[in-house]
Amino acid sequence: MKRNAWILVLASLGFGQVPHQHHPPSSDEYAKVLEDPSRDAWQKPHDVVMALDLKPTDVVADIGAGTGYFARRFAHHAAKVYAVDIDAKLLAVARTQAPGNLETILASPDDPHLPDQSIDVVFFCDVLHHIEHRPAYYAKLTNVLKPSGRIVVVDFYPKDLPVGPPPSMKIAEQDVIAELRNAGFDLRKRLELLPYQYFLFFSKR
Repeated sequence: MKRNAWILVLASLGFGQVPHQHHPPSSDEYAKVLEDPSRDAWQKPHDVVMALDLKPTDVVADIGAGTGYFARRFAHHAAKVYAVDIDAKLLAVARTQAPGNLETILASPDDPHLPDQSIDVVFFCDVLHHIEHRPAYYAKLTNVLKPSGRIVVVDFYPKDLPVGPPPSMKIAEQDVIAELRNAGFDLRKRLELLPYQYFLFFSKR
């Protein structure tokens, strides 16, 4: 994954033209986009969290967590949450007023730096389509997930939308399913909950 890939997609959450810029704005500006209250209307964070049906004993890894938009919410329903990102400034925001069971991890572009066999749910929201060499990344996820662990993917439909990156930057739903199948994960559930994004649940074969 390119150094600025996650940063680009974070900006794209609120302003569809941002990915076209050659010089992205600062982390502070990204934080404002991620935490913009208007995002809730289409991202439906409460509905997404409830759909995960988290157990009080679950350990969740929110990869590409940014400011902790979802990670903070997961922490109220899970035993532990790892907010994983490659941007230290965004993770500093995530730690602000975060529940005590939320831990931030400064990741590498090609490695989430998570403990082996420690995770019940790996969650990606609007990030997976920017990870380069995804097969190798999926292999790392196989190692960090518990045997009964799940991968949950939320990402933009590959068409013109009022939010998100342009279609050329997106990965189609069927491609995500095929890639994860090749990595040993089967699609277990698909929800049509969100207006601009697919919502997929996978588990190990």
